[in-house]
Order: sequence, then C-alpha cells, then structure tokens
Amino acid sequence: MSADSTSRPLPPMHRISLPEPGPPRLGVLATGTEVWLVTRYVEVRQVLMSPKFNRSSLHAADAPPLLVVPNLLDSPDGLLNQDGTAHQLLRGTVQRAFTPRAIARWRPWVASVVEALLDDFAEQRRPADIVEGFTRPLPVSVICRLMGLEHVDRERIRHWADHALSGGAHSAQEVALAMREFGEFAGALVAERRASPGDDLVSGLVAAGDELGIDERRLVSLVCGLVVAGHETTMTALGNAVVYLLTDGQAAWKGLAEDGDAAATAAEQLLRTIPLSEGRVLPGLIRRAVEDTEIGGVPIPAGSVVAVQTNAAGHDPDVFPPGEPDLFAPLTSPSIAFGAGPHHCLGAWLARMELELALHRLAARFPHLRAEFTAETIEWREGQMTRSPRRLPVSW
Repeated sequence: MSADSTSRPLPPMHRISLPEPGPPRLGVLATGTEVWLVTRYVEVRQVLMSPKFNRSSLHAADAPPLLVVPNLLDSPDGLLNQDGTAHQLLRGTVQRAFTPRAIARWRPWVASVVEALLDDFAEQRRPADIVEGFTRPLPVSVICRLMGLEHVDRERIRHWADHALSGGAHSAQEVALAMREFGEFAGALVAERRASPGDDLVSGLVAAGDELGIDERRLVSLVCGLVVAGHETTMTALGNAVVYLLTDGQAAWKGLAEDGDAAATAAEQLLRTIPLSEGRVLPGLIRRAVEDTEIGGVPIPAGSVVAVQTNAAGHDPDVFPPGEPDLFAPLTSPSIAFGAGPHHCLGAWLARMELELALHRLAARFPHLRAEFTAETIEWREGQMTRSPRRLPVSW
C-alpha cells in the first residue's frame, strides 16, 4: 500500500524491525504450513550448507504447500529446486560464466552502461525520478546485454519479472498466464540461439546444455530464472540503498564518490544491513529436513520445513557489530546476503559489481544529490517477494 491520509506510511527498509536472533522457533506460512525459523548466523549457514536439508523434497508428493499463489520459484524444473547430481549438472551449464574472473571481464561494459544512464539522467528536468532513470533500468540493461536481449521490449521483461516473483500482487490466473508467455518466449529464444548461436550467455547455456544432455524444459526454466534473478534483486537492493544514503546515511556520500574500493566495501555492508523483504519468508530460503537433526540444540524432525532468516542473521550481535553500520569497514564474517552452500547465488559477483559501480559513479557524478522525498512520502512497490521504492524524486 502507498502512504496516504488513512494509512500509516511504511518505514524505509533499513528501518524495519527484524526478528531477534535466537534458537529456532516455530512459525506458520501464509498457506498454514508450519515452519522452523532459523535466525542466528552460524545456524543459518548450517542449514544452507548441510546435506541434511534440501530443496527437491519441498516438491515431493507429501510436501506441504509453501506459496498461496505459485510463481517461478515454485517450479520443480528450476535450478533452485534441484539437489545433488542433477543440481550440479544444471548449475555447471552456467557457473563458468559467473566466476569472479569472468565478471571482471565484463566490468568495462557494465561501467559504460552506468555512465550512459547517468549521462541521460543528468539531462532530466529536476526533480527527477532516480528509480525510473537509474536504479531500475541499470540491472535490466546489464542482464539484457549479457543474454543478448537488447532487442526485447524492456516492459515485457518487467511484466514477466513482476509476475515471476509475485507475492500477492497478482492472481494465480494472472501469474499462470504471464509464466506461460515467459516460457514460450524463452523456448523460442533457446531454439533461435541453437540455430544461430552468438557471443551471449543464452547461446553458451544452450551449447553447454545440449552437450551435457540437459532436457529442454530445464533449459527453458534456466533461461527464465536468469532473466529474472539477473535484475530483480539488484534493482531492489540499489533502490533501497539510495533511500538510505539520501536520508539516514548521508554522511557516507562523499566517501562513496572518492574511492571505488570503498564503494565495494559499502555495497557489502548495505547488502548485509538492508533487507530485501519485510517480514516475509522468502521461498528461495526455505529447506526441508531429509533426516532427524538438530539446529542450535533444538531437535528438527525429518520432513520439517525450515526457513532461514538471512536478514536477522546479518544483524546477529555475536557476529557483527551492533548499531549503525560503518559502511567503509570490511565485513567481520563472510556475507550471507546471497546465501551459502550449493545454492549460493550464481549472480552474486555480478550484483556486487553493479552495486559498487552504481554507487561510486552516482556519488562522483552527483556530489550534491539530495532527496526530494522523505521517509514518509515514499511510494513503495509492494505485492512482490521484495519491497523497493516505486519512485524517488531527487535534485542536484
């Protein structure tokens, strides 16, 4: 909901209340399914990295329902919902493209996308909307260029992504229709790149998938997942970071402008401290116990559904300094913003680079950027798995 005279404005994401880190405790999903909530850093990593918890059993015949309205993350053919050898095979078709070394080769053209968007933004009439002018088009532009989708209408991609990760904004029928259209588009794209391969990620995926014997449904699902995951999270993280940096975090603006390495460190701290979702158990962070086990001294029976709260774990006072973050201080423990273990986000290094370049160049180009909004007047994009600003008017 948007702020108006009859409803209380939503707080910015960096101000929301998070669950207190503590022993695993029982909660209930919107479907009525009972779930163990894991909030402490060490135990979150345990669940994400241990073979005693997996994804594929969430789609077994006896699995309880997780989503009121199914979306892309609910597909059993998706990379996220594979385990073991099947997961390794499917992940291997794309992993080579997302290594830190591969990402480093993309840095010059990602930087050129950032600069081109900032050139256009600088020409806009003020106050200008930095969401529509920068934080939203940047990740979409990058993933479209990477996958060779520059010719595709960006609004179609936005439409599919909004439905693919819908958290209640759309009906089951609307999501099903959008996902069918998305799947048909991805299927045609796979066939096109198989017939006429190019120097793009989709062509590489198709070639690797055909060589390894990946079936067509999983290839199509992989393409859909990369289109969505390749921009949705980065767009949300960047938009919410700008809210923080132009309100409570203004003191960091000068440091971001002066040093790209400092901006990279700040990006890690922002990813740790600003949640992507509000009070929602994200489907991608749910696992199921495949045997009787124990977490933090609490017995977890086989078949139990377990959800990790990486937002709470990122504020665990036993691991990270409490209070306002020092954006330019390196993390004291490995980040879990992108998960951990076998399902660690493939696009983590790309997202990090985009955030670093975006924040550094934005602060350098617009040293006097200021908010023409307050925390109370922000219009929020809701009904998705994540929450981010719909528009942010700024001047300079």
